[in-house]
This record gives sequence, C-alpha cells and structure tokens, in this order.
Amino acid sequence: MKQKVLLHTCCAPCATHAIETLMKEYDVTLFFSNSNISPEEEYEKRFANAKKIAKIYELELIEDKYDHDAWLEHIKGLENEPERGMRCAKCFEHNLKCTADYARNNGFDLFTTTLSISPHKDVALIFGIGMGLGNFLAIDFKKDDGFKHSCDLSREHNLYRQRYCGCEFSTSK
Repeated sequence: MKQKVLLHTCCAPCATHAIETLMKEYDVTLFFSNSNISPEEEYEKRFANAKKIAKIYELELIEDKYDHDAWLEHIKGLENEPERGMRCAKCFEHNLKCTADYARNNGFDLFTTTLSISPHKDVALIFGIGMGLGNFLAIDFKKDDGFKHSCDLSREHNLYRQRYCGCEFSTSK
C-alpha cells in the first residue's frame, strides 16, 4: 500500500511535474493553501487551474481557507523585503505549517510542496522549514529538468501561468 502524501500546491503549472513524480510511489492529494496570493481574483484564477489539474490527474484537491489578513499579519514588518528575503521565508513557513497541520490532522503519512520546482526559490530554505514541521518529504522537483517539464505540461494542458509569485509585494520587486 502506498504512503499518503499531501502536496502543497502553489499553482497548477508547478504541480504538474510534481504530481507525475510523486504518483509513481505515493498516493497523492493536492492541498491548495495560498493565503499569500493577492488580489483575491488572482487566487480564484489559480485555484480554478488547480481544479483543472486535479481533474486531469484524477486526484483529490483540498482547498485550505483563504485568509489573506492572517498571512499579512504573519509577514508583518517584512513587506519591503526583497524577493528571496525574509518575507519569502515567512511566507513559506505560513503555507507549509498549514499543510503540515492538515496532513497531521487528517491521516497523511507525509507532506511536501511544489515550491521546490521553481528556479526562483531557495530549496534549502524550503526544506529546512518543511523538515522542522515533521514528516516532510524533501524532493527537489526542479532536478532532472523538472521545471522545463512543468512548463511543457502547462502548455500541453493550457494552464494559466502567473507572472508573479503571488503576494502583492512580489509584483513590483
């Protein structure tokens, strides 16, 4: 019997390659926990594409509560940090903690994140945060051309590819 893994899904394009990698060995459930995304219309667009990818791969998709105000409180004081700075670390911490808590409270063996597929994200930082939360499956999804594969799959499935990480502070930095 395969272990159950909860995949924090930042967006559908990043999820494609991660899903295909994980499904070889794990029972995968998608978890859309992204209170950092702003404005809410952008959140809805990304969630609609996450639903699309869940349907394509025949996977369950769980939507966490969208609470941008709680996320803003979590990163308070770091609004002017540059991309890849402390604000991003706090953002990762927020989303991964939500994922870890859900996994722990709902019978998942492990949790992981699609964030490691991005060439713009600090994988060591993401892994450090994840492992600190327990039962984290550390997979660098960008290895073996994972990012390129996710781009190819995004085109194949006609997925919306956003132009910024998600928060309002990443649009101008």
